[in-house]
Amino acid sequence: MSRQETTTVAAGGGAGHRPTKMKMLYHHAVSNALYLVLAPVAAAVALRASRLTAADLAAAREYLFANLPLAFALLGVAVVLATVYLMRRPRPVYLLDFACFKPGGEHVVTRETFMKQSAKAGVFTDDNLAFQRKILERSGLGQGTYFPAAVLNSPPNPCMAEARREAEQVMFGAIDGVLAKTGVRAKDIGIVIVNCSLFNPTPSLSAMIVNHYKLRGNVASYNLGGMGCSAGLISIDLAKQLLQVHRNSYALVVSMENITLNWYWGNNRSMLVSNCLFRMGGAAILLSNRGGDRRGAKYQLQHTVRTHHGADDRAFRCVYQEEDESSRVGVALSKDLMAVAGEALRTNITTLGPLVLPMSEQILFLASLVARKVFGLDVKPYIPDFKMAFEHFCIHAGGRAVLDTIEKNLELSGQHMEPSRMTLYRWGNTSSSSLWYELAYAEAKGRVRRGHRAWQIAFGSGFKCNSAVWKALRTIDPAADERNPWAEEIHSFPVEVPKVESVAASS
Repeated sequence: MSRQETTTVAAGGGAGHRPTKMKMLYHHAVSNALYLVLAPVAAAVALRASRLTAADLAAAREYLFANLPLAFALLGVAVVLATVYLMRRPRPVYLLDFACFKPGGEHVVTRETFMKQSAKAGVFTDDNLAFQRKILERSGLGQGTYFPAAVLNSPPNPCMAEARREAEQVMFGAIDGVLAKTGVRAKDIGIVIVNCSLFNPTPSLSAMIVNHYKLRGNVASYNLGGMGCSAGLISIDLAKQLLQVHRNSYALVVSMENITLNWYWGNNRSMLVSNCLFRMGGAAILLSNRGGDRRGAKYQLQHTVRTHHGADDRAFRCVYQEEDESSRVGVALSKDLMAVAGEALRTNITTLGPLVLPMSEQILFLASLVARKVFGLDVKPYIPDFKMAFEHFCIHAGGRAVLDTIEKNLELSGQHMEPSRMTLYRWGNTSSSSLWYELAYAEAKGRVRRGHRAWQIAFGSGFKCNSAVWKALRTIDPAADERNPWAEEIHSFPVEVPKVESVAASS
């Protein structure tokens, strides 16, 4: 892609991404149809009210006094119904703030460092070293991603103690950041949820947090393992449900993955891909259901949608942890992964669409579905225009192929994809926390305005596709957040990411 083409995409995409004038006219007509219908009714009511006389009002008052028992009965029913509605209405969930962990310079791994460490390990064949180089050159990762010390050491020393050290560094670094940003005291936190798929020690990661911050004895703590890269949104959904039960509570969600004990030291190519993509990182998110926190919160959670294809064997096994022929443990990625992800995405957006799309898009989608399923017409399935529902898209930075597929399927522009592509380039695949580096990117660019909606969507082993929708409660001032992981370098982004970026040969 040339620099000129990159500039065009970043400015908003090609003509294919812009709705036509006819479609915009249709959208506005449908969106305002209710007002067009109600306007004559409102005018008629206003005209009738303007003709009321004092005698009419006196007659209405006499009728009311003559039927006081009925009036009080109707008032009582209205009060009961209003009370039931208010009690059953879900409590709003506010995102006070979040923090992403930024490792120190000693953890930086360039593409050349990656290949050097792989070669020095002495376990990979020449063919598989060349395979890793090829994957890395096409990965979309830049020169500033991070590895834990155990992997960068010479020789590497993966062990339980190093894995704990990595977990503590990531978790506590992110939590310290979010507590400093919000001013919330650790002892006021009532719910703790940690998700980390591949490292689940005893005591658990959530217990490590309780111990380190000396949280109160009745804290509700949860540790989610083995749920893949979409586990962060599962944690958000779990926190939302718990906040419906626990009044006036703060919920701390920590999303991360652990690299130290999950580096693959074998020669099965389906397991080597994850070595090239996954990097060190994590995020801490602080949620609240306290009404008084709305004024200071950044976002309000609108929807969470979880869809699961685990009943299908092909989907279940497309991301699978197992031993290779040499009894070395790794995570195998199936060749069916992209197809399975596409099916999971379709299921998820079919559920999410009615919750967020304007009526104009729902009508077009329904018409396409009826034409194909009821009348058997050979028409192309209509893909709803989610750009009419969201201003910001945070798509899990799992790899370049995943981002390319979603960009094509949802007809998104380069600017919509920018947070995800730049996160992949700058941080690599940090698993479930990548969504928060992406939202932090949009904030650092000063693009998040009050009323904007952000869509987070991620895929995970099992196979799952999960979504969360946030509404900005205020305009985010990037200058006010010195702890944003992009703060010191946002001026240099976006950057051009070549399709192939050669790795210099090691000396």
